Amino acid sequence: MTDQAVGGGHLPPEAAEASATTAPGPRAAAPRQDGAAARPASPATAVAPSTGGFAGRRRELKALHADIARAGLDTLSGRKGARSRVLLIAGRPGSGRTALAEELLRELADDHPDGVLRATLTGPGGEPADISRTARELLAALGVGAPAGAPEDELTERLREALAGRRALLFLDDAPGADQVEPLLPDAPDCLVVVVSQGPLTGIRDVRPCALGGLDSAAGVAILARYAGPTRITVDPRTADSVVEECGGQPAALVLAGAWLAARPMSSVADLRQALHAVPLPPDLPTGARPLFRAFRLAHDALPPPAARILRLITLAPGGLVDAHIASALAGCSVATAVTTLGEFVALGLLRPAAAEDDEVPGARAPDAALYPPYRLPGCLHPLARDLLTDHERPAEVQLARARMLERTVRLLQSCRAMGEPADSPARKKTAGLPRSLRFGSREAAAHWLHSRRGALLDAARIAVADGELDTLDRRLMAALTRTLLAHQGAEAAAPDLYALHGLVLRVAERRGLPRERAAALLNLGDLDGQAGRTEQALTRYRGALEAARSVKDPVATGRALESLGGTYTELGDWQRAADWYGRALELRLARGESGDAARLHGRIGSALAHTGRWSEALKAWRAAVGTYRRLGEVAGQARATGEVARVQEYAGWPEDALRTCLEALDIARRAGDGRLEAALQLRIADTLDRLGDPAAAGLHRAVGERLLGDHSG
Repeated sequence: MTDQAVGGGHLPPEAAEASATTAPGPRAAAPRQDGAAARPASPATAVAPSTGGFAGRRRELKALHADIARAGLDTLSGRKGARSRVLLIAGRPGSGRTALAEELLRELADDHPDGVLRATLTGPGGEPADISRTARELLAALGVGAPAGAPEDELTERLREALAGRRALLFLDDAPGADQVEPLLPDAPDCLVVVVSQGPLTGIRDVRPCALGGLDSAAGVAILARYAGPTRITVDPRTADSVVEECGGQPAALVLAGAWLAARPMSSVADLRQALHAVPLPPDLPTGARPLFRAFRLAHDALPPPAARILRLITLAPGGLVDAHIASALAGCSVATAVTTLGEFVALGLLRPAAAEDDEVPGARAPDAALYPPYRLPGCLHPLARDLLTDHERPAEVQLARARMLERTVRLLQSCRAMGEPADSPARKKTAGLPRSLRFGSREAAAHWLHSRRGALLDAARIAVADGELDTLDRRLMAALTRTLLAHQGAEAAAPDLYALHGLVLRVAERRGLPRERAAALLNLGDLDGQAGRTEQALTRYRGALEAARSVKDPVATGRALESLGGTYTELGDWQRAADWYGRALELRLARGESGDAARLHGRIGSALAHTGRWSEALKAWRAAVGTYRRLGEVAGQARATGEVARVQEYAGWPEDALRTCLEALDIARRAGDGRLEAALQLRIADTLDRLGDPAAAGLHRAVGERLLGDHSG
């Protein structure tokens, strides 16, 4: 898994020299009397030591550059390669493979002006990332949209098209195998793909892995000195070398060991070696996994019990993203305690800041929930912490922690949504009663929080649904997230995320036997399928929604499903079926006395019948619409429907009748004050008079129509 944050060979320039006199960087605070790390003065802004330089791996970097320069198989055969070259950095988690990749990308950046695209192909729990979601995120980074619910093949094809002709770097981190990499490879020979994986990418041609072992002794000692300072390293260089050997030369293990030593200024390097060696090992643990296991257990066991519990519980954080709110909800502690503890974890190499723009904000003093900085547990540490969670926490406690986290997330979403509404709205006023840490200071701050947490929020919904025991909370979470996305992004921009959320709602509804929710989810999915041009799929959704709505006698959902079926058949040009479904919807509206909706459906039936050439029936439907609008006193609707009667008469070949009806519609439009409709009717009257052989009158009406159109063009 991703391990950049835990060393990876990155060091400041002075440490990169691996000199025994290297100046120390920022240290963790001294230990408290209880043995736990002392609290930094400003824990919310505590960050891992600077990674301005790079220690070791020069041989591997040279080999990677040589691999770029060498001729590929296509070039050797006389053809220019059609696809991007792929570089593979292979190594076990904790070996610094991600840090090496980042250093390579930095050195290659000037040759690739279209920038670096990044994606992690394994989730924090070790599951392969969804290819469709990855492709959509990469497209978003390129500023390219894709229809909601688009299948994987369409998304990956759009990605290839978007990268064609570009000179970009594509970094695919923590790839579980070739099956996750191959669909994302661009057909762009000027792009370069850098992949980090634990093993080979069998099936992708012309790829030679750069396999990572441990760092050499000098680079490993430099990492220890970077964290613990050079003094103790200088006075006992041989023991420092043996610590590097004990850590297997793995940067992740060395960072944790160095941070442990930094937190104990009275301990020696020999104490560190002894402590590492004393960590008991599971009998079946592979040799290569032992150094990181020992270093992590050493760091974990040195924490006070409340902090150790927080470390274990943050493995439950959705999307691997944790902030003070998530940590406090999971552990049931105060936000202030969570802020301090997360800061300590960063100083100890157990967490890394997830977003540089948030690191500068002092979260402990922030009046805004959006300003608590997010962190990530390095991927190589996640399975180790998750194993400890299983060992130490009972399933009921884990379930309760998840429930607290989801409840906190729902409250934050409600607060975030409120900031997207007018200042005097009831929702905005309601947020005034929330705790200060749950309130957003501005709409911009709320939008920033939503944007930065979007992936984690979607993951929270997926995790809750997969859990199966929190369906009340996950339904509230999905409803709150849907409303918040709509409030801040609008329906069009939020459509891809809404499609995923409606799919989750459908899953819960089917699992729990909730026909009303099932109908609503199918209707929403059908609408999005229809907007994306997947009309056959939309029809299937609407039929399922109709069945579910009828099973519980839900007239609102039934009427919407009937109309949606009519609208979809209209899109398909199947006018007879469209008229039939609209007719069924009309019967329901009439039975419920919903005259306004009935008038609208009369018109839709009339339009559908007119397309089939059934003029008399179409006129009957439109006249019924006119009569209904008249009874309702909706003069504008009456005018539009009367104009449509004239249009049908014209199509039927009755120009004199059409002219009389158009003049009647014009009079009604004037009474309604609808200038645009009046202009359109004047122009239609002119066209009809031309066909009747009266060009003079036609000219007068056309001039009036064009003038009105100009007056109402805005």
